[in-house]
Amino acid sequence: MSRTPTKRRSGPPPALEIRGVSLAFRGNSVLEDVDLTLQTQDFVGLIGPNGAGKTVLLKVILGLLKPDRGSVHIFGEPATAQHGMVAWVPQFAQFAADFPISVRDVVHMGVLGDRRARLRSNKEAAQRVDEALAEVDLLDVQDRQVGKLSGGQIQRVLIGRALAQKTGILLLDEPAASLDSRYGDDLYELLRRLSKDRAVLLVSHDIGVLHRYVSSVACLNRRLTSHGSSEITQQMLEDTYGEHVDLVEHPHSHRLLGPHDQDALPETGEHN
Repeated sequence: MSRTPTKRRSGPPPALEIRGVSLAFRGNSVLEDVDLTLQTQDFVGLIGPNGAGKTVLLKVILGLLKPDRGSVHIFGEPATAQHGMVAWVPQFAQFAADFPISVRDVVHMGVLGDRRARLRSNKEAAQRVDEALAEVDLLDVQDRQVGKLSGGQIQRVLIGRALAQKTGILLLDEPAASLDSRYGDDLYELLRRLSKDRAVLLVSHDIGVLHRYVSSVACLNRRLTSHGSSEITQQMLEDTYGEHVDLVEHPHSHRLLGPHDQDALPETGEHN
């Protein structure tokens, strides 16, 4: 199983650099010797089976969990010293239809949650919210109650809240899990656009759609495999999901593998 190679570049340090991270709970290994590097403008899709450690890895990056071994650096500094430099969009968020909070109020929470911010005026805070709303195309609904929005719009609100923190890294845990394919495609396209100004790490099970948008795919099942490309090979899938994998082509996606690899797939086995 290969590792992500260390990128030696002159200039600024990587946005995110994970080296040799291992973590176990009650003697059960969850992450094993994980290496991953993200530069600014990288859009990386993280895939793997349930229980593979994907969400745990996000929490390690956020500093919510401390690894047993290894290191996490954010823009060249230990992650523990970089509070507020990473924004997280969780997997699920529900708002009651009659809960009295507007789209703008939710996005403004990102400004309030930025521990680094020393905003000189309410005007400066309002400008930051306006910029975040514009990035996620929600200026026209900023005064609406969040609970009355569609699922796709709510995900954009949560991304807007994260953008209002003005961070260099955006982490997302299955943001399209509850969306139909049309809204999911719109969301992935938005994230690709946002990655032009920041590093984006996205956890997803939607392999068939994901590879069309990300700059590279990383596979995690305790150990991490990445080749720095959006191509997903049969070997990567077998290393991550096991030897018996069936790929079922979604009507709205493209084939991941060539005809030869498709013909070589077993007719029966585990569906992932």
